[in-house]
Amino acid sequence: MFPSTGNMLLMMSFAAGTFFSGTSSNPQHLMLAAPSNGIPNNLLPLIIYPRVAPDDLFDEENPGDIAAFFEERFAEHGWTPRWRDQVFPYTHYHPNTHELLGICDGWAEILFGGESGRMVTLRAGDVVLIPAGVGHQQVAASEEFLAVGAYPGDMEPIIVRDDRSVMAQSIEQIKRVPLPKTDPITGGEGAVIDYWHPVAKQAGYAP
Repeated sequence: MFPSTGNMLLMMSFAAGTFFSGTSSNPQHLMLAAPSNGIPNNLLPLIIYPRVAPDDLFDEENPGDIAAFFEERFAEHGWTPRWRDQVFPYTHYHPNTHELLGICDGWAEILFGGESGRMVTLRAGDVVLIPAGVGHQQVAASEEFLAVGAYPGDMEPIIVRDDRSVMAQSIEQIKRVPLPKTDPITGGEGAVIDYWHPVAKQAGYAP
């Protein structure tokens, strides 16, 4: 997702300088439009869904299976769970698909957007939607940290590291990644419709 004019990029890059994480349960978005070294990033914002997992799964005496909850919810809305693990400890991105991460246990500090990006702390129950091309790297985590990774339909993510030599090729791939028609958490209206669709329309992107 890349603009046809410099105005969109300038607007998004300015917005990327400010990110407020709070106690709100409403989805939050983080703009990471400008490339960082060999990380292309994307005009579509990172979307953070705080505490998606229901409270009863956090019962200390009888905790539920948060990983299974996320896998079921993601699959129900067309996002196929592919793995349970931690996030790679080096900066990488996926030029061929968006990625959905559900945090199942513990916490992690993840750097999004490459070296000039933003650090985000994610905790059990949170979900983050990472646009194609946006760099991410696990910088620190609790010992028990675990995430579920899911991708639209039958997509298998291509993993690319910070490498300027493949930027042009990756940008062309990112342009071809389909825009989700519905929100992966609600299955209908939601943050994807509110945050991604207007940006896509303004950038002249046709899903």
